[in-house]
Order: sequence, then structure tokens, then C-alpha cells
Amino acid sequence: MRILGIDPGFAITGYSIIDYIGNKFHLIHSGAILTQAGESFPLRLLKLNTELEEIIDTYQPDAVSVEELFFNNNAKTAINVAQARGVILVTCCKKQIPTYEYTPLQIKQAVVGYGRADKIQVQKMVKTILNVEKLPKLDDTTDSMAAAICHAHSAKFAVKL
Repeated sequence: MRILGIDPGFAITGYSIIDYIGNKFHLIHSGAILTQAGESFPLRLLKLNTELEEIIDTYQPDAVSVEELFFNNNAKTAINVAQARGVILVTCCKKQIPTYEYTPLQIKQAVVGYGRADKIQVQKMVKTILNVEKLPKLDDTTDSMAAAICHAHSAKFAVKL
């Protein structure tokens, strides 16, 4: 199964493509969709849509795993991230790819075995599970890897959107 993991954002959206075959993981590609702060918000969302469509067309994932929104104290940021998530969900729906959402707690539980794990624990386990020497500099990309791993571990129980 090829899984596209996504850590949504409007400034940085991390994404990873992993193959999960016979209980083995293989990282195919990872990166981030970046938008510029000075650009109009609709253009930032359009860029997210366009680049995500290109990623889907290039890698042809079987499923998409999207991290659910974790609401922090900044309501404006939360609303903007929610709008970016909406673009992501619509893009995946238009491409007819089964899409699943997981909370940060579910992702940590699937990757580390403990839902309250810290970022360092998650990063170490992602590195181990995917058997990579180095993780990307952006946490958003590493978080997208964790989202993809979570879906691989949870797929038989997951509810499609």
C-alpha cells in the first residue's frame, strides 16, 4: 500500500510518500509545500491545491493520512490551518483517494506506543521505523511521515472520510 501522509498548514504543509508492504516500510519521497507570508491567502491555498495535485499525480497513493487539527491558543492560526485542511481534503476527494484523519494522540500512539510522547520520541521512532539515516529539517515533514506510519498501522480499523 502506498500512503501519502500529510501534516497540514497554510505556511508549511509537510508530506511524505511511504510504501508499506508485508509489514515493511519504505520512504519513497518527502518534502514540504511552502507558501509565502506576503502572498494573499487565497493564492496560498491555491498553491497548496496545485502542488498537492502534482504530488498525487506523480506518486499515485492508495490512501491519504491527514493529521487532524490541534487547536492552540491562536484562533486566527487555527482557522487558517482549518482552511488549508479543507483544501487538502477536497483535493484528495477530487482525486478519488481514500482519505483518513488521525488525531495527534492517535499518531503518537501508533508510532511510539504512547499517545503523550514528546516530539523527540516520535522523531526517533520515525527514523527507526523508516530506517533512514537523517530526518528532514522541517518538523512538519517528519510529522507527515508519522501520519503515514499511523495509517499503515491503523488501516484495517480506520474509517474513510
